[in-house]
Amino acid sequence: MISISLCMIVKNEEEVLARCLDSVKDIVDEINIVDTGSTDNTVEIANRYTDRVFYFEWIGDFAAARNESFKYATKDYILYLDADDVLLEEDRKKLKELKETLDISVDSVSMYYNAGMDEYGNITLQYRRNRLVKRSRNFKWKGDCHQYLEVYGNIINSDIAVTHKKIRHSVGRNLSIYQKKLERGDVFSARDYFYYGNELRENGFYREAIENYEKNIQLKEGWVEDKVYACINKADCYRMIGEKEKELFSLLESIKFAKTPRPEICSRMGYYFQREQDYQSAIFWYKLATEIEIDFNKWSFSYPAYATWYPHLQLCVCYYNLQDFENAYYHNEKAREFRPNDERILFNKSIIEPKVNLDVAHGIKQ
Repeated sequence: MISISLCMIVKNEEEVLARCLDSVKDIVDEINIVDTGSTDNTVEIANRYTDRVFYFEWIGDFAAARNESFKYATKDYILYLDADDVLLEEDRKKLKELKETLDISVDSVSMYYNAGMDEYGNITLQYRRNRLVKRSRNFKWKGDCHQYLEVYGNIINSDIAVTHKKIRHSVGRNLSIYQKKLERGDVFSARDYFYYGNELRENGFYREAIENYEKNIQLKEGWVEDKVYACINKADCYRMIGEKEKELFSLLESIKFAKTPRPEICSRMGYYFQREQDYQSAIFWYKLATEIEIDFNKWSFSYPAYATWYPHLQLCVCYYNLQDFENAYYHNEKAREFRPNDERILFNKSIIEPKVNLDVAHGIKQ
């Protein structure tokens, strides 16, 4: 059986650190925690779980801090977590089984990262990360903000998930890191342009975000998946500033990189035509969003809402506007399977249910 070192970087995580460590302490063989300047009780909490607590001065570089934490690992494999991550019970069982059966020839095991969940337990954002890596390969973290672990060799994909349970969002932190990079005159990679664009978009700087997505798209280098989402996110920005033709062009451009449609693209295409009151075209795209088979081995971002409750809710709206109350009711019920107490879905149900076989329509919520 392999042995595992848990390696973490922390700063002011007193609210969540114990929750994280409780979910994994009985699976790992060693806990290494690098504190980057906590002023709360984080270090005291860490000391309850391990005597391997170390200190590293924060220099505005996440990769440097993560690499520092990896230095202290002594076991066969390294597992890394953030303080606001947890392993749910099902995933704890899967990790224990993996530990007992993993072939030592494996260099890395990728796991799902459930980066967001809604109030009903539906995953809102999911992607893969190289999560358990062989210590002897000495893999390094790259990138001072949205860092990544540069891994190669024998990589296997697992169905284990790490679940992110954020309590608060560090508004503007990552945006500030990128702006400091610009002030220093750092050369941006395609990846930098993509993630800087994301930070700008999330903070409402839509035109600046578009400029950076364009820079990512125009560069020949860079991960094609980033270019797919650069187009999708660019379309969102154009929608926010009311430039509909450019919104549509950006969505079509995303298919150029993706090769085939994805739910995230299809639902946005549906919404574009829905706003144009072209309900038949909208229905085509929303239906396609619900029918696309999801690839287990996919590494890029996945937003499951765009394949589940959201297109069904919008299909309800489109069919309602076409006076097709039976299909409107059906899709509203499909949406309710995922969000049983959503007030929009319950309101629609109350309006449509008594009118399924009638011709009189009233406005419904979307």
